[in-house]
Amino acid sequence: IAHAIAEARPCSILLVSGARQATLFEAPPGVDYLTLPGLRKSEGGGYAPRSLSISGQRMTSLRAQTIRSALAAFEPHALIVDKHPRGLGGELEPALEALAQAGRTRFVLGLRDVLDEPRRARSDWAAARGDEAVRAFYDQIWVYGDPRVYDLLEERVFADDTAAKVRYTGYLGQRAGGAVAASDASSGGAGELPEGPLAVALAGGGEDGFELLRAFGAAALPDDHTGVIVTGPFMPARERRCVRAAAGPRVRVLDFVRETAPLLHRAGKVVAMGGYNTVCELLGRDTDVLIMPRAGPRFEQLIRADRLGRRGLVDVLHPEALRPEALSDWLSRTAEPRPPAAGLVDLGGLTRGPAMLSRVLGEPPVDRLAGATA
Repeated sequence: IAHAIAEARPCSILLVSGARQATLFEAPPGVDYLTLPGLRKSEGGGYAPRSLSISGQRMTSLRAQTIRSALAAFEPHALIVDKHPRGLGGELEPALEALAQAGRTRFVLGLRDVLDEPRRARSDWAAARGDEAVRAFYDQIWVYGDPRVYDLLEERVFADDTAAKVRYTGYLGQRAGGAVAASDASSGGAGELPEGPLAVALAGGGEDGFELLRAFGAAALPDDHTGVIVTGPFMPARERRCVRAAAGPRVRVLDFVRETAPLLHRAGKVVAMGGYNTVCELLGRDTDVLIMPRAGPRFEQLIRADRLGRRGLVDVLHPEALRPEALSDWLSRTAEPRPPAAGLVDLGGLTRGPAMLSRVLGEPPVDRLAGATA
């Protein structure tokens, strides 16, 4: 999103992230990073400090004060918030109140296409007091998806006045001008790879991709393919060692690549988890794709994979069926022609986003503190 906005208009963009690895990605002119102490997902679906040995309460306070101070100094014209309307554990609320009081900032809440299975999504939204936060602060809600694939409004997660602020952007597909020239497609930070097509396995950040990547490493590859596994920066070192040990002789294991496009440009087959960012990287490419979604504790990936699979855009392997033999069978099959993605799913979110932001910035101001809660 930052790339798309920066390419469309001169501006300064501050990306506030809890992943220090975010700074490894190339930023366009006018874009810089503020990295917060990191959090990791716990087995129960909550969050805990990734590295610091402090309590969750102290971590929330540390992050909240950092965010508030930074945004108060930066004085943004627009704040686009990811997923959590008050931030994780309410950490964003002090900054929202300070910016609203100053009266300079427009607020957008960005949501992925699928939150969770409907009952859990409604429960989580209510527990986060999402409707109250939207009434108090937000001008619009952007859903980064296509209602033809999954219509979040049909799940009745939001109150009516909140739902009225929803705008669908389309999926955040490949950026315009992001095609990879053949001369640049050999490595992309992945080192030298043999000529010929690749079979690539992706697991997003890698925190929950161990079983898939280990199974892929042990699967039989087509004779003309080289296997490439990208573990992701968050896979624990012990699991990464196990993936390397399981990988066959024609499989390269990479911890991290700055840009996956060069790999995907050469890929004849891709096996991946069903996270939003990974799926957006794959949709619209002329590549045979198998999605093995995470099965819990949240069901967002399962729902997304099912809906895309129904439209013929990807193949889906349920996690309970994950075996090296199942991956071998899929890798060895002759791919059936897929329908063009453009006619089945809207991939124009990054093209559409800058104009949507301009419209938000052009709206008359509203009293965002009306109805705000302490």
